[in-house]
Amino acid sequence: MKQLFLVLILLSLGCKEKRYHDQEQDNTVGPVTGALEDIMQFQKKMNMEFKDPETSPLPDRYRKDFTTLDFYEPDTTYRIKAKFTRTPEALPFMMPTTTERQTEEVVFGIITFSLHGRTHKLEVYQNQELMHQEKYRDYLFLPFADLTNGEETYGGGRYLDLTIPMGDTILLDFNKAYNPYCAYNPKYSCPLVPKQNRLDIPIAAGVKEFKKG
Repeated sequence: MKQLFLVLILLSLGCKEKRYHDQEQDNTVGPVTGALEDIMQFQKKMNMEFKDPETSPLPDRYRKDFTTLDFYEPDTTYRIKAKFTRTPEALPFMMPTTTERQTEEVVFGIITFSLHGRTHKLEVYQNQELMHQEKYRDYLFLPFADLTNGEETYGGGRYLDLTIPMGDTILLDFNKAYNPYCAYNPKYSCPLVPKQNRLDIPIAAGVKEFKKG
């Protein structure tokens, strides 16, 4: 199993970029059997990462007393079989971040799914630098915002990590939604959620807002 997070050092800006939750992903659509165990394992690995001084984004004053992130209870309602439509004609663009830095992305596909009685669409992105690395050639990045932001979850939205599916369906598990590193420490540079990925429904799954009190 790979380490949980990839942290890229941005020498030109003197800050760090947290983009990707570097756990091997299984987006294949299958039975719900084992889903709760999978979600709990995800939470356990995140907590281990945040406790470790070598990999934690937390400043020492928060990390030394850290026990666990605040998660929603696992809910398979948010584990969704979604339609995956590739967008091979899409052109690369520069995605803004929380700093002056931008990252070069391309819209790799559109994910269409039903939740709370409605149909929703999200763009999923492929980083133009990482796609040339063997380790990340199948990696897809899904930043999103929803109506829990600023209330129960981080105001800037959250991320999901996916891998390129074999066919035209993909497993979308919001129980694995996580905060960008800049939610914990301002020294990190994090991609901003594009307006087209702002959902007008609550996603009560995944990691909640970090309380620094």
